[in-house]
Amino acid sequence: MNITEPMFLALTALVDEPRHGYGIVQEVSGLSGGRIQLKIGTLYGVLDRLAAEELVELDREEVLRGRLRRYYRLTDKGAEALRQEADRVTRTAALATSRLRARNTALGGTA
Repeated sequence: MNITEPMFLALTALVDEPRHGYGIVQEVSGLSGGRIQLKIGTLYGVLDRLAAEELVELDREEVLRGRLRRYYRLTDKGAEALRQEADRVTRTAALATSRLRARNTALGGTA
């Protein structure tokens, strides 16, 4: 499964506790420094894909002021997928950093 950045951030938002849709939107915004602003429709598309892959699951539903809130939680499979993706991103960033240092050195700069 190709994990997009919004999916990666949604999984990350669920690491510490189950959250409802708007809570995930807020957490993703905070995690990304405001760079990623998920729309509710986009979020539920992301959650549907993650649920289909068994990376998240419904934790509970509750009604608040007449509105249904669905809370999602990270599954063990989701935690493992997030760990693998975080490792992949870390390796890729290390490779880019290494190449940039080599470039800088080749151009006569300091590493």
